[in-house]
Amino acid sequence: MAAKKILRKTLCSNNLVVDFPINSPTDHTMEASSSEQASPISSTSFKRDFADDKGMHKIFVGSWNVGGVAPPEKLDMEDWLSTSDDLADIYVLGFQEIVPLNAGNIIASENRKISTKWNSLIGEALNSTRAKKVTSNKPVDDDKEDQGSVKSGNPDDDDEDEYFECITSKQMVGIFLSVWVKRNLRPHIEHASVSCVGCGIMGCLGNKGSVSVRFYLHETSFCFVCSHLASGGKEGDEKYRNANAIEILSRTSFPRGPSRNLPRKILDHDQVIWLGDLNYRIYLPDTTTRSLVQKSEWNVLLENDQLKAELMNGRVFQGWKEGEIEFAPTYKYYPDSEMYYGCDQKRKGGKKRAPAWCDRVIWFGQGLKLNQYTRGESRLSDHRPVRAIFTTEVNVLGNSARFDSFFPEKFGYFEKPF
Repeated sequence: MAAKKILRKTLCSNNLVVDFPINSPTDHTMEASSSEQASPISSTSFKRDFADDKGMHKIFVGSWNVGGVAPPEKLDMEDWLSTSDDLADIYVLGFQEIVPLNAGNIIASENRKISTKWNSLIGEALNSTRAKKVTSNKPVDDDKEDQGSVKSGNPDDDDEDEYFECITSKQMVGIFLSVWVKRNLRPHIEHASVSCVGCGIMGCLGNKGSVSVRFYLHETSFCFVCSHLASGGKEGDEKYRNANAIEILSRTSFPRGPSRNLPRKILDHDQVIWLGDLNYRIYLPDTTTRSLVQKSEWNVLLENDQLKAELMNGRVFQGWKEGEIEFAPTYKYYPDSEMYYGCDQKRKGGKKRAPAWCDRVIWFGQGLKLNQYTRGESRLSDHRPVRAIFTTEVNVLGNSARFDSFFPEKFGYFEKPF
């Protein structure tokens, strides 16, 4: 018991430094000062009360279990990120198993080489479209220096507002969450913070668990949870997944920050999106599941989907929503193949795990509208990636809330209420 407590304290602390922190005066992750804690009127709550304008933004949310496979140098991210289409304003990309889940990786400190490589690929994919657009608009007689800046995606071009920046990313063992935004949104993002919860081996190691990011966009709070829940296809294994989700909701906690009214728990936020390998399977015999998959009988399979059943019966994720699933199960494929495990009679050996929609995106709160819920077709791992594209409505300060800027101190810091 004592060893478990030490491991939990050492490996599952929420007081974490992000791998790619935000270097901005608007990044507040420390506890509030004593004067701020004593304030009866917070600046944040005051602004929210007077946020009389609305803003609309597009959010891309993606999840991919990459099965411990390191990404090749020339991995094509277009299939997953759909960068040839209209780009979103915010990209929230979650990964599971970016490293093999062996004892060395679970116990040792994270090797950031792989997460750095993923971030590099993401940045190149998001900004390559912009660079191509700039190149197409350049006169043919541009000097070499200008051409070089276009190829490198230099953010000092005229369309710098379209340049994507990684505002924060964090790795916990194999779970990795990376958030990117257009440069013109960066000044409107505040109070970013990260919280990690390990609930794997011994109930606390990071082979299973979650990495969560919260921030404010204008006056609306967001929380994104990337998780890898308990595996297992036996009857009753869904209870372990439910327990993981409940523990993540309970243990995830963000710093108070400079305002005592900042949300600390996942469900305290205005808009919450949960993505990841949730590992829920199908309530059917494996042979029946494979037969239905070969016939593309998605509706019959979905009627027996564990996550949908658990949601409907209120055993987990009460009040959460998921879009209509109109794509094939995302798990489990033979490597570099379109064939599910156990569906090819010529192949022998291996764990014949039945196909399932393990990889999901669900949401909670008001102001989110789902526009697309699909999967990608990359064969990098035994999972296919999924993506969900949302339109979000956020509260924006109007002129009626800006008069406090004329005061020498923030309006919310008066010591006595009116």
